Amino acid sequence: MTSNDIRQLEPKALWQNFYSLTQVPRPSHKKEEIGAFLENFGKSLGLETLRDEIGNVLVRKPATDGMENRKSVVLQAHMDMVPQKNSNVSHDFQTDPINAYIDGEWVTAMDTTLGADNGIGLAAAMSILQSSGIPHPAIEMFITVDEETGMFGAFGLQPNFLKGDILINMDSEDEGELYVGCAGGIDGDITFKYKEVDVDDGDLALKVSLTGLKGGHSGVDIHLQRANANKLMFRFLKEAVSDYEARLASIDGGSLRNAIPREAFAIITVPADGVDDLVEFVQECKDLFIEEYKGVEDKISFSVEQVELPSGLIPEEVQDDLINGVTACPNGVMRFMQELPTVVETSNNLAIIKSDGSSIILRSLMRSSVESRKEELASMVQSVFQLAGAKVELVGGYPGWKPNLESPILREMTKVYENKFGKTPKVMIIHAGLECGILGTHYPQMDMISFGPTIRFPHSPDEKVNIATVQKFWDFLLATLENIPIK
Repeated sequence: MTSNDIRQLEPKALWQNFYSLTQVPRPSHKKEEIGAFLENFGKSLGLETLRDEIGNVLVRKPATDGMENRKSVVLQAHMDMVPQKNSNVSHDFQTDPINAYIDGEWVTAMDTTLGADNGIGLAAAMSILQSSGIPHPAIEMFITVDEETGMFGAFGLQPNFLKGDILINMDSEDEGELYVGCAGGIDGDITFKYKEVDVDDGDLALKVSLTGLKGGHSGVDIHLQRANANKLMFRFLKEAVSDYEARLASIDGGSLRNAIPREAFAIITVPADGVDDLVEFVQECKDLFIEEYKGVEDKISFSVEQVELPSGLIPEEVQDDLINGVTACPNGVMRFMQELPTVVETSNNLAIIKSDGSSIILRSLMRSSVESRKEELASMVQSVFQLAGAKVELVGGYPGWKPNLESPILREMTKVYENKFGKTPKVMIIHAGLECGILGTHYPQMDMISFGPTIRFPHSPDEKVNIATVQKFWDFLLATLENIPIK
């Protein structure tokens, strides 16, 4: 099927707007084109449209007739998407549109992330602004920049920019669930500095490639126990160095702080007479990884090929410190919530490891819904890499969103959902970061909630959104706006 097919899905207005978004490149930190697109969209409707100095876009629409006495609503989403593709795919997220298509009950993309996170929420808000027959109170569509790489748009929000009484965030990923809280997070920026040393005489160079892992969103999917490509690669490297005289020349694993790394690549050297043994060891590791992750990862590929000798190697002492640090670094779920045992409380994602000939950069994203445990985990990761001789900076910390189970909009949306669908929605706390926590520090009196359709495997090329739940999400949104309480 072609990408045009998604425009024929219901609700048509939402899917047509989502299709338009797939045609505008919008990876994080490329905000000018998508920002201008949204600004022009608001102005083309004759609506008050603002764009702040950081790039956030705000469009205001007055209440429809008879709804002027209702509380005003902020429909909130973010404009950027996570740019993920497999290494063998030719796609430039800076310029190329997303090739979205229908796959049975889902919409997905051809070999890349889809951008349903958060394009569906954004498309829904755009459709409300376009509408002429949908009853609603005064609306503000507030769209932030660079949410996926540090929530910079939410952090940069200026006081008094928003006027609404209620904020409805549309960045959740399970239909039938209402989110009232989320984890906070902090990044660990870790750096090893080095000067390359010469390759030993008689050594040959090999490229070791670990691909085919599922990856996923490090908040939403961390509990699925998927393999982390960086951890597996360094598990191999530790034994390759100790038992096969391997030396590390370069490493490239993961690409985004909030995506579980799916691929990792290393250039190593080994004595010429040890190449066959090393190749055999790679196969042993592959078989082991496949066995260990049976039922979780079904496409693990671990391969080796001979390549040209590199210009130099990472010094042995730095190599060993790096390997020991990565091996010791905690990764994955640390703790589940005591009161909600199926919800992750604290986790770490060792997301990125890259060398460039003079430094090795690692990026780790630590999350927790308990501030003290977030700090404890950050201190743990910091200690591991400081003991390994690296420079460690803890940056980009953002607060969690404290649940308010007495929230008036939670009460109202629960009642609306029950009346419309005949069952009670689940009230949830999400381990992923939502902008509500940060926005709540700017607007502490604003009543907030988050919901969305069912999206699976965000932040990976397997990302997909369930078509039927998009219709339910839309119907629920319209019913909610029609039943917003009186001021």
